[in-house]
Amino acid sequence: METIHQTVRTEFHYSVHFTRRAFHAHNMVLRDVIASNVVPGRTIFVVDQGVCTAERHFLQQLESYYHAHSDVIENVASPIVVPGGEAVKNGSQYVDFIRDAVNTYGICRHSFVVAVGGGAVLDAAGYAAATSHRGIRIIRLPSTVLAQNDSGLGVKTSVNRFNKKNFLGTFTPPFAVINDLELLESLSDRDWRSGTAEAVKVALIKDRIFFASIEESAAALNRREAEAMEHLIYRCAQLHLAHISGGDPFETGSSRPLDFGHWAAHKLEQLTNYNLRHGEAVAIGIALDVTYSYLTGLLSERPWMRIIRVLLNLGLPVYAPELESPDLLAGLTEFREHLGGQLTILLLREIGDPIEVHEIEVKRMSESVIALSQYAAVCSL
Repeated sequence: METIHQTVRTEFHYSVHFTRRAFHAHNMVLRDVIASNVVPGRTIFVVDQGVCTAERHFLQQLESYYHAHSDVIENVASPIVVPGGEAVKNGSQYVDFIRDAVNTYGICRHSFVVAVGGGAVLDAAGYAAATSHRGIRIIRLPSTVLAQNDSGLGVKTSVNRFNKKNFLGTFTPPFAVINDLELLESLSDRDWRSGTAEAVKVALIKDRIFFASIEESAAALNRREAEAMEHLIYRCAQLHLAHISGGDPFETGSSRPLDFGHWAAHKLEQLTNYNLRHGEAVAIGIALDVTYSYLTGLLSERPWMRIIRVLLNLGLPVYAPELESPDLLAGLTEFREHLGGQLTILLLREIGDPIEVHEIEVKRMSESVIALSQYAAVCSL
């Protein structure tokens, strides 16, 4: 008998909306997204505790919203409130709680899980939805800079296991993403700054003009000027989404450009017991990899110093003592295992001009840690 060769093709379409006051009754964005569903479905909400703490009337506002639009939104349960940050991803408790709700309230494939929160909450809720009934539709409302310009936009969901970042997960595009820019106003200064690291990352590998724009607006971003942040988020979202649609969204190859700086970042999060924010760890990971690029002769001194200076001007860290841990380089192995295939690390030849390498010189990487520590110390004087 001859071999049967099967080809399966499918397309995913989703919109990323930008709005303010998404849960005020007059705002129709969420209502219209749910109304666009071909078959009416039930809805449950998963909400980041950090959002509730920052906006103490948030749950009442949310309840008022779905009551005002009950002709479209059939909400069947009280909102599920879960902790923000890596705590929600580090065990099975909260994912199982969301799955229990899916089962209890009859949430089906034509229904919605609507997740409101930072990237970790979106990840956990997305993973619970993706693995219930082989996939329930997820609507994401990111509440942090990092989630609005990066993690909340893509096609991945995940949780942590075996002391490894994002060990369990799926590729599942969202039904829609709604960026409510007003949610950012309640962020702490630390979380406001942290999210800018992902914009620096995308600019360094995709768009030198965008990098110059971030460089120019660093002071305004630190002053929490809304217009500067809105521009950063929108342009970062454009570049992120363009990469996903034009490249390898489900990561079947060995290249993963949007994880520039992340091999060290993920390991640093683990080594600091997640006391570093993800964006802070990414900033340090970027600083380390551009320093390595400089010391190996790929990147000249002027752009190296410029990149480090921009990170510092944004109020981001570029060094942590855990960089000197003997366990740091294990992050390279874990990074390769997570994707599979050949180790592929992105470095820089120039701002906006990346290059892939498949080997890292251990001695030169150790020298990079020392050089980065010394330069960071001088810059902080």
